[in-house]
Amino acid sequence: MSHGFDAATAAPEARGAAEPRLPGLLGAFDRTMRLLNQVILAVGGLCLVAACLVLTHSVVVRYLLKEPTEWQDEMAVFLIIGATFLSAAGVQAKRGHVAIEALTGLLPPAANRVRLLLADIVSLAFCLFFAWKSWSLDHEAWVDGQVSQSTWGPPLWIPYTLMSVGMSLLCIQFVLQIAEGLAYGPRAAGWAQPKIGLGADVNRDMHGAPEVAPRGPDPMGQTVSAKVER
Repeated sequence: MSHGFDAATAAPEARGAAEPRLPGLLGAFDRTMRLLNQVILAVGGLCLVAACLVLTHSVVVRYLLKEPTEWQDEMAVFLIIGATFLSAAGVQAKRGHVAIEALTGLLPPAANRVRLLLADIVSLAFCLFFAWKSWSLDHEAWVDGQVSQSTWGPPLWIPYTLMSVGMSLLCIQFVLQIAEGLAYGPRAAGWAQPKIGLGADVNRDMHGAPEVAPRGPDPMGQTVSAKVER
């Protein structure tokens, strides 16, 4: 996704600054999405735990009790699909999707603003198509009564609905961040957030200051630095 996490340009121990509180209707919508994303991320974590328990139950029943299993594998897949797609908007809100930032340190701040905006717009276009196709498949599965070909035979509208809702929320998140960036500047859209993670030592000699480890290349031209831990 656009301007997400890149291990090669992330700082090992830095902490990003607090995000600005946006005013007006856009700010209220932003806070609503933040709350919704927090709830979904918590539910997604529970879904992953449940999927692990279901697969563990499947292994115990199949190999220790020597009994056939019917629903465990598909149930785990449905849980993982829900956790993956529904949490996509929450991850995008933190700019946590994987991204390649090879041009960040080469372009001037003005060009980076345009690049990041275009990346968000292209990502939004792809997600809109994905969401539209998911809703189409969901409608077909519901109308035709499609079920999986397993002996359990759950309805296929369940995973399609999870995909559709998740991609729709991701589209809303992109629209919100694009609007925030245009209305209130790059920091409101998360474009200027320093990155945190492994691999930041490759930036240690940036700007001719080897004693300073940048917290990640700031595409807005304001590199935030922290002292290197010796």
